[in-house]
Amino acid sequence: MPPSLAPNKGKNIDIVVAGVRYLRLPIKTPLIQVGDNLMELLKTYVAPHLASNDLLFISEKIVCITQGRIIHRDKVVTSWLARFLSSKVRNYAGTPQFRGLGHGTAPAMQLLIEEAGYPRTLFAAAVSALTRPLDIGGAFYYLVGKQAKSIDCPMSWTIEEFKDYAKKAPLAPDRVAREVRDAFGVETVIVDANYRGAFSLGKSTSTINEKFVRELLADNPAGQDSEMTPFFIVRKALAI
Repeated sequence: MPPSLAPNKGKNIDIVVAGVRYLRLPIKTPLIQVGDNLMELLKTYVAPHLASNDLLFISEKIVCITQGRIIHRDKVVTSWLARFLSSKVRNYAGTPQFRGLGHGTAPAMQLLIEEAGYPRTLFAAAVSALTRPLDIGGAFYYLVGKQAKSIDCPMSWTIEEFKDYAKKAPLAPDRVAREVRDAFGVETVIVDANYRGAFSLGKSTSTINEKFVRELLADNPAGQDSEMTPFFIVRKALAI
């Protein structure tokens, strides 16, 4: 295994999904900035490592950055609804379970509302209020949709350049995934992964199902800090 494809600290490079062993090969890059071209980044850092039948996973954060879909938190005008809903988010601040504020900030919630729309957000909030006492979790995010769920603020605690920025949803992620596939010859997934799990925002083919994505990235091999491995090549190894 080339040193450049070594696993991130504390992460495993391989995983077994449905009886098949896969290698998850992280591609390290310099800091990616607004204005960088996604296709050029892939050509430089990913293409030299690709093999036939590989799958390519791309962090949706990087798609957003290259699309200019980030905004300083001070430039987000928050509504009363955003301030109210963000105060209800259980992010476990002040406890050992805390992993970030996420939608527990008014700017992030405001961008979520704008992505999902006010009627859909209000409906999701009402359903969540009814189901939470029954210990049914996840209704709010299921109803607002994956695009809205992917919004985050602040984007990173450890990368200084982005720590005060909110990330909007990527534009046309399915189209982006298909364009990458057509350019580099591998099926591609635009993915949102963190300590809570992973889900796809865009796929070049419907044959890659959501259960596979969740299980493949259940341990978040990209990490959540300053690893700077926004691209992952996934390669089938040995059946067991």
